[in-house]
Amino acid sequence: MPTTYAIPDGRTVMAATTYTGTGAVQSISNAVNGVSMQPDWVWFKRRGAVENHWLTDSVRGSTKGLFSNLTDAEATRTDQLTSFNSNGFSLGADAAGYSNVSGQSYVAWQWKAGGTAVSNTSGSITSSVSANTTAGFSVVTYTGNLTAGQSVGHGLGVALSMIIVKARSNAIYPWDVYHGSLAANQYLELNATTGVQTSANIWANTAPTSTVFSIGADLGTNKSGDTYVAYCFAPVTGYSAFGSYTGNGSTDGPFVFTGFRPRYVMIKGSSFTSNWFVIDTSRSSYNVSLDALRPNLSAAETSTGTYSIDILSNGFKLRTSAADSNTSGATFIYACFGENPFKFANAR
Repeated sequence: MPTTYAIPDGRTVMAATTYTGTGAVQSISNAVNGVSMQPDWVWFKRRGAVENHWLTDSVRGSTKGLFSNLTDAEATRTDQLTSFNSNGFSLGADAAGYSNVSGQSYVAWQWKAGGTAVSNTSGSITSSVSANTTAGFSVVTYTGNLTAGQSVGHGLGVALSMIIVKARSNAIYPWDVYHGSLAANQYLELNATTGVQTSANIWANTAPTSTVFSIGADLGTNKSGDTYVAYCFAPVTGYSAFGSYTGNGSTDGPFVFTGFRPRYVMIKGSSFTSNWFVIDTSRSSYNVSLDALRPNLSAAETSTGTYSIDILSNGFKLRTSAADSNTSGATFIYACFGENPFKFANAR
């Protein structure tokens, strides 16, 4: 169930910021109409060209990055994000191209956790946790032990609806995703098109509780001596929603009620092979929203209509019959974060 917290303005905890690279040191503000926040997780993607996604957070450190479209181990770069600021972040000269190539357009998706991490001993494995209980989001790091039936504290105080885990020190293992619409022995992979898979070991066949999530003797989430990062989400009424819908194969697609106007929507077909895709209202500022980026691909932004949705005051509606987003009879999972609660939102 969603938490009872009320968030009057989603801009204080989540941002989708577009900007143009300079190839030189610059600071980016995530302020919208005077409202800004200091992010703890920033996810970069170059929009107009093929380039890897770059994900960094305040717990691992600003120089540490992972790639959502790859299984690569954590990389260290001092010229990407150089600091988390009170109103956004600062960038270096970016020799690799992940965040600041001169003249290139980027988006930075940002979430606010709890700042400096603290030790959490709620689970059988001690974790470091930066938690924002009001926003239902925490960044968690831990070290695996390859033992069945382990648990890791997440610091949110309510049961999780989504967990994204990546082995930091190993280049072999995928991004494992738990979603509340799936069974406790099922998972998806953020870096792949694969549909839902089954294993009793990934999440130890145990749903998350208000204090911990569980992991089994699986190398993707619990290899002995490997370090991991987990991005943990709990639903908050009026701000975030995690659920599923069934496709109907029509351009008059399903309507998904969230109770707020979405700022960011991520969708994946869980019952079949398909791409993940993300639409946000910074890149698609009016309906039909069709500027999509795919977390499992390095590909540039696509505006072909394959991922068309309407962003509404109280949810979103599919506006395409394309297979990746609306196959008839197929199940799709989503994660959605809002700009404002329903009572403040406007249609567009």
